[in-house]
Amino acid sequence: MSTNAASPASAARPHPGARPDGPNVVYFERQWVPLAEAKVGIMNHTFLYGTAVFEGIRAYWNADEKQLYLLKAREHFERLCDSSKILMMDPGHTVDEMVQLTLEMLRRNDYRQDAYVRATVYKSSEGIGVRLHDLDAQLNLLSLPFGNYIETDHGIRCGTVSWRRTADTMIPSRGKIVGSYVNPAFSKTEAMLNGYEEAIVLSHDGHVSEGSAENLFMVRKGQLITPGVEQDILEGITRAGLMDIARRELGLETVVRPIDRSELYIADEVFLCGTGAQISPVVEIDHRKIGTGTPGPIVRAISKVYFDAVKGRNRDYASWVIPVY
Repeated sequence: MSTNAASPASAARPHPGARPDGPNVVYFERQWVPLAEAKVGIMNHTFLYGTAVFEGIRAYWNADEKQLYLLKAREHFERLCDSSKILMMDPGHTVDEMVQLTLEMLRRNDYRQDAYVRATVYKSSEGIGVRLHDLDAQLNLLSLPFGNYIETDHGIRCGTVSWRRTADTMIPSRGKIVGSYVNPAFSKTEAMLNGYEEAIVLSHDGHVSEGSAENLFMVRKGQLITPGVEQDILEGITRAGLMDIARRELGLETVVRPIDRSELYIADEVFLCGTGAQISPVVEIDHRKIGTGTPGPIVRAISKVYFDAVKGRNRDYASWVIPVY
């Protein structure tokens, strides 16, 4: 098999051999290779110790325009660089280069449907020994067709779990660190095995932090409220975007403050958000109906603007997206 070394400058050109039924092409250790050939060994430091960081980025297909829109790519790669710095890694590429490589990958795979990009910077050295320093790092990019991660229309049922969000003094949640996602996995599994669709996770002081892997908003007495970074949340890109929509479209300034678990029970609305989760209304928590037990007017209004924006239909938010083709 022949591979071609990647050049960010080449990302402006669609790959002439791309086709919908072709192999999934990924960017692996500075080359374009089929996904099946992108492998790391069992002695890889990341495999042994979880020493990697990642970003999930969505691309939305607009069938009317025959266009694929990549959502907030620069913001994601800027955060990937921040996460890499926390783990003492250099992605080896600038933000602009990573954006262009992502566009090229999507063109090579020629998607005509919604897609998901996973960008990973990982410790590529092999060997036994727990540390962060004096290890090599690599950037990988992969993509695949992707639909809903959790329900976005009718609402979901959530349960508060016994696990607590990892604190910044343990594994910082502002970094999307691969090994730290064992904590969301514990939370999600506990919630689902207890009959819920998603978890509500508390911080160590007992305040609301997030879902298993989503930021949380509450509407109460006309205020839009979300926990702050002191509750060990991810500094969410979608979270910031929804605060922007609420201010611009609804005249609602978001109040950032601690939220008690019991406040959720008497909220008018609760919803979760994230790039993967998108916007998911919560209609029940711990067997208590939230509001009317159906998605409320504020989350419905925000969702309408959001999904028009990510599909390139609302030109007021054109800066959010990059056309792929």
